[in-house]
Amino acid sequence: MKTAREKIKQQQAAERQREQRRRVVTYAAVGVVALAAIGGGWLYAASRSQSEEAAAGNQAPVTVQPDGSVVMARAGVDKPVLDVYEDFQCPACKQLETVSGQTFKNLAAEGKAKVVYHPISIFQREPTRGNSLRAGAAARCVADGRQWLAFHDLLYKNQPSETVEGFKTSDLITWGKEAGVTSPDFEQCVTSQKHAQAQLSYADKVIKAQKIEGTPTVKLNGVALEGNVAFTPQQLRDQVTKAAK
Repeated sequence: MKTAREKIKQQQAAERQREQRRRVVTYAAVGVVALAAIGGGWLYAASRSQSEEAAAGNQAPVTVQPDGSVVMARAGVDKPVLDVYEDFQCPACKQLETVSGQTFKNLAAEGKAKVVYHPISIFQREPTRGNSLRAGAAARCVADGRQWLAFHDLLYKNQPSETVEGFKTSDLITWGKEAGVTSPDFEQCVTSQKHAQAQLSYADKVIKAQKIEGTPTVKLNGVALEGNVAFTPQQLRDQVTKAAK
């Protein structure tokens, strides 16, 4: 049986072969929007569901963990747990953030879920490997939770194409300032890629332990959400509500 790592490598190899002929087809119908990356291995579908608006009140506390994961939850909220395994260079991860990112934030703010972000690097070929690694390592340079989340969102907003070198250190530093990062050693940390090895080690550990076969992967109480639930805000919210009962 193939390991999770081997499956990811196989997936990446197939993606590289299809890279030049990949195209995006958009289907629109009343109440239904579907975006499919032909040959890209992922499908986004949203039926009668739109991205949520920011919930009233304060955002849930965000805490950067020693291993690089980040917890967003109200005090005392331990479950349900939503684990989000993401790669800042992954186009589907950007789509997830665009569509359901606010739902993750709202569920945490409402005290209905504990959200845990796991930024990993899955790519093995340049320029995507370097892009992913620079972004992941830079995120580890942000110790303040609120600043980290703002930086996280800006990374997706400025995600480069898979075919070009991006997430350059100079840009990462600029976005850090835009996110309000105040750490005096942030610039040096990003420039030196201080946490690059830690990012790689964490990614390898998580991929093996959680049997991650691709990103994004969203797990609810340890079980991967099926189909397009994570990409459909209302279905995502319904699943979390059901798990809380």
